[in-house]
Amino acid sequence: MMTGTIRAGIAAAALLAAPFAAPIAAQAADMQSRYRPPIYSAPSVANWNGLYAGLNAGYGFGKSNWNDPVGGGSTGDFNVNGGLYGGTLGYNMQTGTWVWGVEGDFDMSTMKGSNTTVCGASGCETKNSWLATARARLGYGGWGNWLPYLTGGLAMGDIKGTTGGGSASKTNVGYAFGAGVEYALLRNWSAKVEYLYADLGKATCPAATCGGGGDLDFKFKTNIVRLGVNYRF
Repeated sequence: MMTGTIRAGIAAAALLAAPFAAPIAAQAADMQSRYRPPIYSAPSVANWNGLYAGLNAGYGFGKSNWNDPVGGGSTGDFNVNGGLYGGTLGYNMQTGTWVWGVEGDFDMSTMKGSNTTVCGASGCETKNSWLATARARLGYGGWGNWLPYLTGGLAMGDIKGTTGGGSASKTNVGYAFGAGVEYALLRNWSAKVEYLYADLGKATCPAATCGGGGDLDFKFKTNIVRLGVNYRF
């Protein structure tokens, strides 16, 4: 009889506690989810939209040649090498995994080289002191934070030719094209490596300035490999 009384008491206590059990359990579950540390999930595709600016630096290794249209002499191609550094400004528009954009840059340049075939012991020197480009870009943004791209457009820069008799300089507009890959870093920062081929055409050093039997034509074209870092606003 004592056992029956105990069982009855336990059952009664369970019936009295039942209305309070569900709210207590729900409150415990809510507290557990509230204080659970959040799980970070990186986006599968980086966001490249918007205006960006940055810095770049690299090296140019190109060719130049001097021709004497009157005398028929030519230096043939000779090396024109040197460093570049400058700034970049661009804008991207992203549609799904494709990234369309425009980019411009202005670099100071130390590229130069010389040859003595046509100009004698003093040599013919070709020098480039600045180079700018304005290009379109098309990139594929479907590989996480990576953005491989193709690019092409206009190139502008000075070509300075110097001989023992004097020098002449001309600002020429040519073309540039190439490819690169950019990687999205923390927040709005990205880094890139890029290859460009640029051709500024030719300039002329008049006979009255550079000496010789006639005007001398000289050309400039270069390959550029450079690194860059950009900040997207």
